[in-house]
Amino acid sequence: MAKRIAIVEDEIAIRDNYVAAFQREGYVVDAYADRDSAMQAFDARLPDLVVIDINLRDDVEGGFELCRVLRSRAAELPIIFLTARDSEFDAVSGLRLGADDYLTKDISLPHLMARVAALFRRLDALQRPPARENRMLRGDLEIDTDRMTVLWQEQSVGLTLTEFWLVHAMARYPGHVKNRQQLMDAAQAVLDDNTITSHIKRIRRKFISIDPAFDSIETVYGMGYRWLSG
Repeated sequence: MAKRIAIVEDEIAIRDNYVAAFQREGYVVDAYADRDSAMQAFDARLPDLVVIDINLRDDVEGGFELCRVLRSRAAELPIIFLTARDSEFDAVSGLRLGADDYLTKDISLPHLMARVAALFRRLDALQRPPARENRMLRGDLEIDTDRMTVLWQEQSVGLTLTEFWLVHAMARYPGHVKNRQQLMDAAQAVLDDNTITSHIKRIRRKFISIDPAFDSIETVYGMGYRWLSG
């Protein structure tokens, strides 16, 4: 059965463009211009994935509130912010509310489709028993590449899709420095230096919240980052 995607976007031309793109990929698409109409529909039926803008008409923070409500109702519902707002504060706010990814509208449609497909693969994998051959162990770190999940000291680290692939890229070859281009390739995203730095900071904070002594990610100034524990 085709997956159902909901798009909450107030600009008609942009909304129609995304609807057409997802339909070409075989998805069933529902589109909404504001938070109220989206919530009325979600009260009746939740989609399989939601793409949300932050600014929804006069509701400047409407996307954030919609994400908060959806995450409280469905812990595993994939939620992506797709917005013109590219500040670090907004990205952190969206991710703290439980979004799986935070993307800006300059992302190409092929990259967007790849992100959505990856989230669906992760969701499908989470519903299957874990397979040992898809696990990577690095000391206290355990990565399940099929389910796209990360454990540290046997506790789940709540990483976004981008963060997952950045950790995977570093931990795959402990001690090897990964430069900006290698990290972008791993994350399948175009990330400038400041954005990569912000992602690494958030990743570190998430590990430190589990283990205050965490120090496995080293910044190699002028070169990149590396994973220290093997």
